[in-house]
This record gives sequence, structure tokens and C-alpha cells, in this order.
Amino acid sequence: MTAPPVKPDDTLLIKRLIGGEADAWSEFVARFSSAIFGAVINTLRKAGFNADDGVDIAQDVYVRLCKDNYHLLRQFDPQRASLRTWLGVVSSSTAIDYLRRNKRQGLPLEAVPEELYKVEPKTPEQVKIPPGLLSERQALVLRLLYDRDMDAAEVAAMLGIDSQTVRSTHHKALVKLRKYFTEGEH
Repeated sequence: MTAPPVKPDDTLLIKRLIGGEADAWSEFVARFSSAIFGAVINTLRKAGFNADDGVDIAQDVYVRLCKDNYHLLRQFDPQRASLRTWLGVVSSSTAIDYLRRNKRQGLPLEAVPEELYKVEPKTPEQVKIPPGLLSERQALVLRLLYDRDMDAAEVAAMLGIDSQTVRSTHHKALVKLRKYFTEGEH
């Protein structure tokens, strides 16, 4: 699998942001706000929530990106994904974290969509993942998330890695699995 094309101006824009250039932030927001907001809204809708909190969550994304002297933004690797794709993952993760926080804060039962409480019946046969399709870390992360029903923060603590790394590893494993099962390679 080849790396996505890297837009040199994306990498340069991040360097300008980290370097503290005054107009870099405005350019960043103008260029990527629709991608960030779109990923947030899409995540909220998939979870059965309306988009009312989308603006607040998008603001949370910007706060995460700027926090600790752009710590998260410094982790962007243009060899792994385009900046737009990476920001989509960060935005979706932020929206999921928001939904989890609100779920824990004791929302009234009638305010939480029924889909969030739906439990899929266990089937006696699990999906067979071909050996070598996933890396050892990807397979481990999937087992911890799905078999042990852990969340990203718990997996990160157990493995001694950042929760964003867990989410990224999870995403990459799912992409490989989707490709394998949709292309009929099995």
C-alpha cells in the first residue's frame, strides 16, 4: 500500500503554525474547518445525536491541536496520511470522546438514543482474520477493544502508548479488514 500524496504546503503550514506565524492559524482554519466540522457532524449523526453540539466539539478539536505547544499537531506524519484525513480522525475521536463523557455524566435515559444501548447478539462463530493481514499491534488492539470491551484510554494505559495511537492503530486495522473483505480476497 503506497502512502498518500503529500501536499508540501500542508507540512509547511504546520511548520508555520508551530513557528508561531500570525497568519498561519487563520489559513489553517480556513483550509480545514469544513473537514473538521464535517467529521464531527458525521460522527454525531452515526451515533444518533443531532448536530447541535457540533460547533462546540469542533472548538474542542482546535483546542486539542493547539494544546501543549501544538503537541498533537507535531505528531502528524505526512507519510501515513494526508493532513485532511488525519484531521478527520482527530475530529471523529474528539466527537467520540465527547459522546462518552456525556454518556457518563448521567444524561436522562430518554435523552440518549436507543441505538447506543443496542447490544449485538453474540454469534458462535467469529470472523476469521487471515494470518499476516494485521500487524501484531493491530491484532492486539482489536482484541483489547472488542474482546475485552476496553476503551482507547484503557488500552493506551495497558500498552503504555498514547490513546491517539490506539485510535490510529484501530482505524488502520479496520481499513485493512474492510479492504480484505470487500475486495473478495478471502
